[in-house]
Amino acid sequence: MSLLRRLNRPLRQLRRRSLVARLQEAARANGGARRHYVVCGSDPLAYRLIEDLVHRYGVPVTAVVTPRRRADWPDVAEIPGIRTVRVSRVDEQALRGARLESAAAIAFADQDDIGNIHLALLAREINPRVRLVVRMFNMRLGEGVTRLFADRPPAVLSDAEMAAPEFVAVALGEVDANTIRLHGRTLFVTRRRDVPPSDVVCGLADTSLPNRPDILPGEVRRANIVLARSDSTQPQPTAEPVRRRRHRRRPVFILVRALRGLVSQKLQRAALALVGLVAVAGVALALRQGYGPWEAIDKTLLTAISGATEESRDALVQVLQLVLVVAGIALVPVLTAAVVEGLVNARLAVARGRLQAPIEDHVIVVGLGNVGTRVIKELHDRGVGVVAIDKDEHARGAVLARQLGIPLIVGDASQPETLNAACVHQCRALVVLSTDDVSNLEAALHGRAVHPQLRVVLRLFDGDFAQRVQRAFSIAFSRSVSYLAAPAFAAAMMEQEIVQTIPIERHVLLIAEVSVGRGAALDGAAVTAVDQTGAARVIALARAGEPEPLWTPGLDERLSGQDRLTVVATRDGLNRTLARAAPPATPEPAQQHGPAPRRGPAAGPRTR
Repeated sequence: MSLLRRLNRPLRQLRRRSLVARLQEAARANGGARRHYVVCGSDPLAYRLIEDLVHRYGVPVTAVVTPRRRADWPDVAEIPGIRTVRVSRVDEQALRGARLESAAAIAFADQDDIGNIHLALLAREINPRVRLVVRMFNMRLGEGVTRLFADRPPAVLSDAEMAAPEFVAVALGEVDANTIRLHGRTLFVTRRRDVPPSDVVCGLADTSLPNRPDILPGEVRRANIVLARSDSTQPQPTAEPVRRRRHRRRPVFILVRALRGLVSQKLQRAALALVGLVAVAGVALALRQGYGPWEAIDKTLLTAISGATEESRDALVQVLQLVLVVAGIALVPVLTAAVVEGLVNARLAVARGRLQAPIEDHVIVVGLGNVGTRVIKELHDRGVGVVAIDKDEHARGAVLARQLGIPLIVGDASQPETLNAACVHQCRALVVLSTDDVSNLEAALHGRAVHPQLRVVLRLFDGDFAQRVQRAFSIAFSRSVSYLAAPAFAAAMMEQEIVQTIPIERHVLLIAEVSVGRGAALDGAAVTAVDQTGAARVIALARAGEPEPLWTPGLDERLSGQDRLTVVATRDGLNRTLARAAPPATPEPAQQHGPAPRRGPAAGPRTR
């Protein structure tokens, strides 16, 4: 796979350079290249954010890069078309070296709440007009940060808060866990079959295709994933299976389930086979000899345990007694081994904080970092049974798990015994959220080996790797945290009004507000000029001066200046819509009063 990446990298870079050149030329024509954008960070989120800014918005980017904490993280410096400032740590000198004084916006994308706050204060001192986009995990602290900048508050975003609902929804078999409040309506993402046709606002995707979903298909009725309005008098259809099923269990059943969790499956199968053999031989012997029920039990146990047999000239009776004796001799060491293994595992369970009682219909969450912490909290709040696993007993989510009473297993999820201790054979889903793609896949394969029908949700950064995993191992559910969060960070830097992001498998759709400027390309055009297959759909049109918007306007509706469109679009589709909705650039003073001054052979008037 690494060889394939090296072979494809030059071709991809050539295509990206061509695309970047076209986008930057368009940006210069609109006067957008006068100021640049700065991104501080070297992790996957920073990588995706810079890619969006360069390849989709066509703006110049300066990356302030510190040494990568992990060798498997992508190298930000490999993105073509950016200026890179490599430093050992980000400080005032590094920000000035990135020309922050002339930057339009700066994003702090490292996973360091306190460090990002300090850098945001420093950046505002250097450039009071710069837009700040700050990555935070603790959103309560983030709310306090916004109050520090009363004049121009920064955009405080949490990638974990954006991605966690998607992992929860996929683990529970839902389409989307979020609701969207828009123009007085509550919208949600669901399957078309779960809502009446009158409630459908927009068809989002056709996910029935084997390779990849068809986003915003031309034939709207083909979309099986839709955006629908919510009826406040009825519960949403996807919320029904979320609650944990609670049943009263008898003490004997609880004891049996506890032993099953402490004893390996090989010993369980061996013991069951021998017990079954003793039972069958005992029943056959009782029928042959004409014993009553209690006498049959007594003779069977006595023969199997002590080896005592009765004299008989019946050959079948002799064979049955021999089977009982041999099975009894084999059963004793198997039961002894099971008891010893159970006691040892029970001690380890107490020492390592493992399960004290069996659990079923639960979700196993592996990796208690930023995203894993959010996931176990949301699952717990929704009443779903959770078992958490992490190698580090001091991980960020370990403290929360203990506070919430969530069983915590300290161990390596890529080891079968760790997953067995979490009762993987009877769980609802396995959600693997560590930052190591290889370890995540290894844990998923071990889970599938124990539970072939297990619903596995993987966190994978590399989209190509995720597609190969899906084809090779039939693991259909994988998500990338950085891919889900990067569009919102990029939109905040570009001051776009993104209402919500909608994940569709490994793709992201954006719900955004677009203002039509006077004299723009869309001024006077019909709605059909915005609706593009696979790119954008208009779901609402707010006329200037009218209090209520027009939902799902007809394609022949004419647009005018100061109208506001609510669109569902891909990132490329939104960029094209914004470009066509923008008013024409104001001519420079020199062009208004006369010919431009001569600047050499290439001098001449600027054109759009």
